[in-house]
Amino acid sequence: MTKAYVLLSYVLWPALFGCGLLGAYCAFASDHPLLWFNVVYLSIAAGIALFEYLMPYERDWLAPDGEIVNDIAHTLLTKGAVQVAAAAGATFPILVAMVAQPHVGNDDGLWPTNWPLLLQVALALVIAELGLYAAHRYAHERLILWRFHALHHSVERLRVFNTGRFHVVDSIVKAALSQIPLYLLGAPLPVFLWVGAVTAFIGLLTHCNIEMRTGFLDWIFSTPRLHRWHHSRDATVGNTNYCENVVLWDQLLGTYHNPPYPSSTDIGIKGEIAKSFWTQLTQPFTKEGLRQILGRHKKNNAPVVRERVDI
Repeated sequence: MTKAYVLLSYVLWPALFGCGLLGAYCAFASDHPLLWFNVVYLSIAAGIALFEYLMPYERDWLAPDGEIVNDIAHTLLTKGAVQVAAAAGATFPILVAMVAQPHVGNDDGLWPTNWPLLLQVALALVIAELGLYAAHRYAHERLILWRFHALHHSVERLRVFNTGRFHVVDSIVKAALSQIPLYLLGAPLPVFLWVGAVTAFIGLLTHCNIEMRTGFLDWIFSTPRLHRWHHSRDATVGNTNYCENVVLWDQLLGTYHNPPYPSSTDIGIKGEIAKSFWTQLTQPFTKEGLRQILGRHKKNNAPVVRERVDI
């Protein structure tokens, strides 16, 4: 590797994340914050996609897997149903906050509105992360939610395009557990906007297939390195690193995993995930679909990937 390549591998994560936050700041200060945030979000996603080809972590992951249409459909239709036209499913929490917060916000709540906004956002990230952690860990440990979360883990390669590959039930549970506490505490709208922005950009980066050296950042944020371990086929490894933004709760609750060697590229699940977008949405609701997801039923010529957790 050239020195320039190595240097770039160190600066890419903070640079892309920083550019996203700077763009979000400009978007939120505009007359059309959601529209411009979506423009920023898609621009960062496009930049990540470019670097995936220029300096991939795993070159084999660049080959087509036949799922890109489904991945984009889940991002646009499932994770952000009402934002299809804006093409920014990952920003659905921001839209919810803009619509709901003025009606349910509580000026007499416990939220420290006198704090600087930066500290308020940091506090909100810690609180929201606990809800995300609980929803994510429960989805791995209980069949009632794994049936939906398995869709996200069915990919055999991590790319920016499958960042939003979540079943709608999975997304609703995560949104509820992470945002309702903030509503009840009376957090103001700007806090929700910034939590949504941080979540959106870190989500893009955790799934990217780029050679990044994140060093000490692995101890603070959810990084591509940590998330590749989380997607491992090996259940003892995959059932770790549940945090999605900051890794505080993984550290405190004993699920942080970051050994001193390259993270796993052997990812996927055991069962059969339906090939069509609409069947992927309905599959968890039927007994036969559940058997397929768990790998307990195999149809002729059906694509099979191995399960990564034991429910």
